[in-house]
Amino acid sequence: MSKDKNKMSAEEASMARALAAKDGINQPTAESNTPAANDMEAAVDSAGLGRVSMANFTPDKAQSSDSALGWHVLDQITLPSMGKFYPADSVIKIRSARAAEIRHFSTMDENNYIDMEEKLNSVVESCTQMTAGNKRLSYKDIFEEDRIVLLLSIRDLTFPEPENKLMLAGKAEKSKKKIDVELSVKNLVPSIIDEEIEKYYDDKKRTYVIKTRSAGEIVMCPPTIGVMQEVTQYLKDRNEKELEFDKAFIQVLPYIQGDWRTLSLTKIFQLEVDYKAWDQKKFMIVYRLAERMRIGVQATLEATGDNGELVKAPLEFPGGIKSLFIISDLAGELL
Repeated sequence: MSKDKNKMSAEEASMARALAAKDGINQPTAESNTPAANDMEAAVDSAGLGRVSMANFTPDKAQSSDSALGWHVLDQITLPSMGKFYPADSVIKIRSARAAEIRHFSTMDENNYIDMEEKLNSVVESCTQMTAGNKRLSYKDIFEEDRIVLLLSIRDLTFPEPENKLMLAGKAEKSKKKIDVELSVKNLVPSIIDEEIEKYYDDKKRTYVIKTRSAGEIVMCPPTIGVMQEVTQYLKDRNEKELEFDKAFIQVLPYIQGDWRTLSLTKIFQLEVDYKAWDQKKFMIVYRLAERMRIGVQATLEATGDNGELVKAPLEFPGGIKSLFIISDLAGELL
């Protein structure tokens, strides 16, 4: 009996605590007398509840998830393409390279073109996001010649310390004084497509729509990473099978096939069959257009010296292309 009495008292105590907690919901707490609460009450008293902006009393907003994860929006005007071939609402974001990605990059065989391309693209794939509206795009939708700007920008985020800058031996144009030039996006000189071709740019289609007398309407644009990957795979397949390929066709193919998603070994073979049916005039027109439609950066960097003089340096990677993410000057890291 005493056990039941003790049990009932424990249940009653538990119920009492629950009721007290419930009552406390509608009761002011000691915290309501804090300065923030007093400020809010004063604002309501003076302006009325309906006129008070509660945003003034909310906690500071947390930083965006992109910022927290290290993603930065890339200014597309810095790209050789200036972003004009991408969807109008496209956004490209980049982040710094991580240790695992740098380790993979370090295994690059610079004497093997295919391996070198794979390692460069792996950095772009891992460290780049691209969207158009609510649609997520692929790194393969990035134009091949825009890649150098992305890689240098990713490197800047990965190695922000001044001592990790890539410096090239340059020379002042007039005085011939030797001055180092930083290998950076700001010193790249983009190639400009001439006005005769540029006037055919279609802002709605985001490509060139060229009307010709002999070949009709031709739609062309510079190649994306995805298109070049498919072309490289085609060349690899032909070499492995010891089959010949038309070099002139390979030069124009990337410019006449805009979407890598529809490209395959079978599709390329069919395009080659169609290409061989072109007459002499159409081939000449497309070939010349492809030559003059090349975007990218020039082989010389340009910077302004301390005295305002133009300084030029050859665009090259000291210590090889691996020096993008592998520190070549070990002495600078030793104590």
